[in-house]
Amino acid sequence: MFRFALALLLLVVPVAAHATEAGWALLRDGGHVVLLRHAMITGTTDPANFDIAKCATQLNLSARGKQQASRIGALLGARAAPIERVLSSRYCRCLDTARIAFEAEPEPFAPLDLLKTDGNEKAAQLAAIMNEIRGYSGSDNLVMVTHLENIVALTGVSPREGEAVVVEPQGDGLRVLGRVTF
Repeated sequence: MFRFALALLLLVVPVAAHATEAGWALLRDGGHVVLLRHAMITGTTDPANFDIAKCATQLNLSARGKQQASRIGALLGARAAPIERVLSSRYCRCLDTARIAFEAEPEPFAPLDLLKTDGNEKAAQLAAIMNEIRGYSGSDNLVMVTHLENIVALTGVSPREGEAVVVEPQGDGLRVLGRVTF
């Protein structure tokens, strides 16, 4: 059983490394949209007294998450084309990921907040994100810092905390071009 698990692990690791290198190649070229899941957080659900304007009432970055956000910024700065613009969910964990990684104030973009439960509101959020992505034509990269649920709804991909998914519009949806794990 141990040998089987080890063999399986050895098969998976090269695929992850390849996916990351392909993602880096895209980011070096520039002109891409990056959906970045916020860095590591302190828990699993926001408290009952959640208030979007008060970080003390939200899940926030853990110490490891802050280090991860710093690493994201350093690696993107060293290995990717410049970041033209950073849009972020208004949740503190996303804003802080962007602030630490890019050492600048991100543009809060409400559609990147956690998806609404109402079907119509959710569809409007996703449409606003898609419009932003379709409208991007810069030569550098656009980063959108958001949540797992949003990235899954847009791409079908389930990234880890602090993982980047490089996308482009395709038909009514998005095509995943590559991923970068930090």
